[in-house]
Amino acid sequence: MSALTDMLADWMPGQRWFGGKGREWAGVTEEGFFLDQSDPALSVHRVRVEYTDGASDTYLVPLSWRSAPAEELAGAFVGAVSGSQGENYAYDAMRDRDATVPWLTHLVAASTVGPMRFHPAGVAYIPEGLPGDVISTEQSNTSLVYGESAILKLFRRLEPGLNPDVEIHDALRQAENQHIAGLLGYIEIDDPNGLEPATVAMLQTFLPNASDGWRLATSSVRDLYAEADLHADEVGGDFAGESERLGEATASVHADLASVLPTEPADRDWYAAVAGQMSARLEAALAIVPDLAEHADALRSLYAAVAGTTEQVVRQRVHGDLHLGQVLRTTTGWIVLDFEGEPARPLAERRELDTPLRDVAGMLRSFDYAARHMLVEQPDDPQRVYRAHEWAERNRRAFCEGYSAAGGLTLSSDSALLRAFEADKAVYECVYEARNRPHWLMIPLSSLSRLTAGR
Repeated sequence: MSALTDMLADWMPGQRWFGGKGREWAGVTEEGFFLDQSDPALSVHRVRVEYTDGASDTYLVPLSWRSAPAEELAGAFVGAVSGSQGENYAYDAMRDRDATVPWLTHLVAASTVGPMRFHPAGVAYIPEGLPGDVISTEQSNTSLVYGESAILKLFRRLEPGLNPDVEIHDALRQAENQHIAGLLGYIEIDDPNGLEPATVAMLQTFLPNASDGWRLATSSVRDLYAEADLHADEVGGDFAGESERLGEATASVHADLASVLPTEPADRDWYAAVAGQMSARLEAALAIVPDLAEHADALRSLYAAVAGTTEQVVRQRVHGDLHLGQVLRTTTGWIVLDFEGEPARPLAERRELDTPLRDVAGMLRSFDYAARHMLVEQPDDPQRVYRAHEWAERNRRAFCEGYSAAGGLTLSSDSALLRAFEADKAVYECVYEARNRPHWLMIPLSSLSRLTAGR
């Protein structure tokens, strides 16, 4: 391997966006080009990692290059490579403000640079000339905020095909949906093997004064816990009105997606396939979370009911990973973010038609988490357990009422299909918590008790 390839191979495993942690590498290759050759220079690299199990991933890595070490960028240092003029020092370009300007310059100009092509949406102002500030909390992607008007999301893992986040935002823009942040443009890179271009990044309108749905919901829960003698509907921070409006916004997004993108009725084969996938995930989870065993038979029966259901479902494009952390409250209403789907799933799967019930189930699970996350410290406090249940049920019901009233599916607690999607999500949560936060495992386990009992 070259010195640059060696350097990237040493650096990448420690990055939050790298998805191959713990996997054994069989090899790594790199190809790159310069996007800008001013000072600092900006290069873009496709790094292909091959694993010993035969799988592979390709990551996008932008680097900024300096002729001398930059002490203020010590936390973004990648490595040094010897050149004809001496040492060249490489930094994570997404954390080097001086190297963030060219992205929007090229987007405004609709440039083509090497294999990379820039596509402005042509509908709004793009803040050319401003540097971007990195958002440090992200996991699988990296985002830059430009002033108070735009945010660029860089998709770290590359796959051939248009990213659903771009595709769906563009469709909802054409439908003039009011519950999304406007798409300002996107960037793609040609595939070296002649497949579809991969989406590199997307630029959207930034909403600087919006409030995160998770924070709003958990603040409401804290208010309720602080008022020992009041019910959820009597507390000043009651969230049910917002939950109902969020249900309305979700239904609006689903309706517009169905109007501008393909749909088709679900058939017996699809129901059977969904049930089979749920069952397979359960069996795999049982080997990781022994506590799931007490729910296993009831879950198997619930999934079997999916295979034989008579519920009518029209398959369409959906969000795919909807929860309270994916929505923002602005002064005018709710905004839905991140239509990328679950980044760990292959892109082709994330673009498949699905049921809106999957999104509804994801949000209902999120209400449960918001209500119960503070029980982790006091799991045996009966007052708090009662409060958490009361808050969760009130807000779950309000969301479903808002969704149904806005013309979405009529949501019913009697729906075996909806309960199955919730249960499947809870099984996934059990595996996640067992691996990462064992003391949180009680949250999805307690929900499974309710879901398998039909409540």
